[in-house]
Amino acid sequence: MIDMAKEMPLLARHEGVWDGTYTYFNADNEKVDEHASRLLCRITGDDEIPYHQTNHYTWPDGRTEVRDFPATFRDGRIWWDNELIQGWAAEVPLDDRNRTMMLYWQRTGDPTLYLYEQIQISDDGKNRCRTWHWIRDGKLETRTAIQEVFVTKDWRKVDAEMKARHGA
Repeated sequence: MIDMAKEMPLLARHEGVWDGTYTYFNADNEKVDEHASRLLCRITGDDEIPYHQTNHYTWPDGRTEVRDFPATFRDGRIWWDNELIQGWAAEVPLDDRNRTMMLYWQRTGDPTLYLYEQIQISDDGKNRCRTWHWIRDGKLETRTAIQEVFVTKDWRKVDAEMKARHGA
C-alpha cells in the first residue's frame, strides 16, 4: 500500500476540507471572475487512486459547479489524466521550510493552454494561498489568486453531509 504521508508528507498536510475564494485576473490585471470554493482533499488509502480532490464552486448569482480530480501516484508525484486536465503535483524540495507545492497541467484536448500553480501552506496548517498562471501560446492569459482556510481534517464526514444535502 502507498503510504502518502511518507511519500508526499507535504501533500498529506493538505488533507481535509478547505473553504476559500478564487479570484481571476486577465492579462491586463482586471478582475474577470470571483467565486467561493469548498475543496475536499482526500488521502484515500487506495493504491489506484491515493489522492482524490473534489472542488465545489459557488458564484454570487447562485450558480454552482463540482469538479472531481482523482489522482494516481508515481515518480514522487501525483498525476491527473481525465476529461478536464492532464498533469501532476509535486513537493518542491528546494523549499527547506516545507511549505511549497508546484502543479503543472494542461486542459485535455487544448495543447495551446497550460497552467502552473504554486501552493503555499502556513506553518500551522490553517491557511493556504494558491496562485495559477494560465499560459496560452507562450503568453500569460489569466492569473488566479486563491485564499483558503482549513475547516476540518474529517473530509469523510463533510463529504457524507454534502452528499446527503444534495441527494447524491
